[in-house]
Amino acid sequence: MEPEINVKKYLKQETPRWIILTIDLYVTLNTFALAYIISNKMSLAGIEDTFPFFPQVFLISLTIFLITGSYKGIIRHTGFKDAINVLVSGALVAVFLIALSLIFRSNSATLVLTIPIHIVITHFLLNTMVLVFLRVLYKVVYHGYVISKKGAKRTLIYGAHETGLITQHALNNDSTNNVRIVGYVDHDLKKVGSRINGLHVFSAFDIDEGFVTKHKIDEIIISYPRLSANTLQKIVDSYSKLQVQLKIIPAVQDWLNGNFQAKQIKAIKIEDLLGRPPIQSNHPEVYHQLKGKVILVTGAAGSIGSEISRQVHSYPAKTIIFLDQAESALYELQQECKSHEKSGTECLFVIADVCNSHRLDTIFQKYKPDIIYHAAAYKHVPLMENNPYEAIRNNIEGTKILADMAVKHRIERFVMVSTDKAVNPANVMGATKRVAELYVTYLNRMYTETNFIVTRFGNVLGSNGSVIPIFKKQIEKGGPLTVTHREITRFFMTIPEACQLVILASSIGHGGEVFVFDIGESMRIYDLAKRMIKLSGLRYPEDIDIKITGLRPGEKIYEELFTVDENTEKTQNEKIMIARVSNNYPIDFEDKINNLVITNHHNVFGPIHYKEIIGMIQDIVPEYSPKNSIFEKSPTQ
Repeated sequence: MEPEINVKKYLKQETPRWIILTIDLYVTLNTFALAYIISNKMSLAGIEDTFPFFPQVFLISLTIFLITGSYKGIIRHTGFKDAINVLVSGALVAVFLIALSLIFRSNSATLVLTIPIHIVITHFLLNTMVLVFLRVLYKVVYHGYVISKKGAKRTLIYGAHETGLITQHALNNDSTNNVRIVGYVDHDLKKVGSRINGLHVFSAFDIDEGFVTKHKIDEIIISYPRLSANTLQKIVDSYSKLQVQLKIIPAVQDWLNGNFQAKQIKAIKIEDLLGRPPIQSNHPEVYHQLKGKVILVTGAAGSIGSEISRQVHSYPAKTIIFLDQAESALYELQQECKSHEKSGTECLFVIADVCNSHRLDTIFQKYKPDIIYHAAAYKHVPLMENNPYEAIRNNIEGTKILADMAVKHRIERFVMVSTDKAVNPANVMGATKRVAELYVTYLNRMYTETNFIVTRFGNVLGSNGSVIPIFKKQIEKGGPLTVTHREITRFFMTIPEACQLVILASSIGHGGEVFVFDIGESMRIYDLAKRMIKLSGLRYPEDIDIKITGLRPGEKIYEELFTVDENTEKTQNEKIMIARVSNNYPIDFEDKINNLVITNHHNVFGPIHYKEIIGMIQDIVPEYSPKNSIFEKSPTQ
């Protein structure tokens, strides 16, 4: 076994180019002798007559090979271009040999060195075929012997087309993977039964449990880089009962340096199945809006705030102020930004609490921001239901202090990040965010120097505390997955999508708008849990079950994007809508907000005292109706 291991170890190393050049020259001289033998009717008689020609064949071949670099290709990755390079080199050698022979023929003294043209042509054909054959042979041996591994994952490539070929090529040329490609799968019946690169093309409709068992299939790689989420969902559902792992290649624009590499193949994530293309934020309005500006992001270390910070950092802003009270998380963001430093953009990391007005005033005076992205908020529904003091202090008072500071310092734009839970709220968190929405739009009506804008969206996949990370941890522990209600549904979007909406809103908004993202149909959490089990390569309920735990405090079965008195209005972007409502703010609206904040400071002792607070919130937000909560029977109901 030891010699075999050593041979493999040697072959895995890249062959030095001087060795390839030496072998090419050796083959070239031998094929020249063979061409002479063929021309001599396969007779070895007079073979010694070819020896005087060897120096000119050697020198011309060496010169041409060095010029064309035909020996520089990595042999184990030999492809069509390498074969063409060998063909061109051989043709040039033949041309120069013929030219040299014509020169020698004109001089009687060197007539003996004249090579017959028919031998040169025969040599060209032989030499080209042998050099290409040896390269292909080495590649076959390398892939069949050197990098073939026992126990490799038996893989099908979904898509018998050009991208499928690229995927096969990437997998074959990656010696680090543990994959053996069994064949192709395609839904186009015209391709079924044919062969591509020696691999059979199977019908996508024939891939069932029997097929998987017979061919011992471990995984299927979907090789469509522009596949719609709906089509991807259909493929995933069609193979949902099979014991195979589904993977997908990235979009073409995400290929490394324009080339696809095997390491970019990833397992399909639930984010891939949202059912719509993500909104794009590469709008010129955003570029011009942020160019040369001082931008402040609150909650910059959170899941939403940090992504807003990353996206803003890609634009030519003058200064970006990353503000958060979470020291460790802000430090991590600082280290990340250092690794992507940009010339011309100053990055400042500030530890501060948005509820500290004196601290904020100092920051505004010192840095003079132009645009504020307000992402700082408490958002976990059950926690805020049990800690309403902090929800009111952070979500209402914090927003009020920051918005008032924006008015005082005449900030150009104030963009607030809100939630669909603020629509007809059933919990403290949603109610406090709705109060903050109302206050921000109120200020936009009262003051013209600052444009106040609200963005509202649903649950964010992958954010801190969202259902996706929770499900992932539960799957890692072997389950069960916990769902509060079998019929509970939520609107979902990815973190990049949510932040693109916020940034785009800051550029197209004129002030007073509540922007809502068209995120398609809501998704049943129970179905989401089953899909995540499947995408993990497991079966429901055989491998992992789902447990219904009951609704949590303040939790609704269905979420909404608009209140009953809000009318929708389209924008220039088909995926973004505006919630228009004629808010008739009472004369004492601002007094009610101030009284709520003051009263909250004096009621920090427990649930009984909070019922007064809940009543004050309902006075501001009449549609607030606590559900499954200790506040459900508040005095105002």
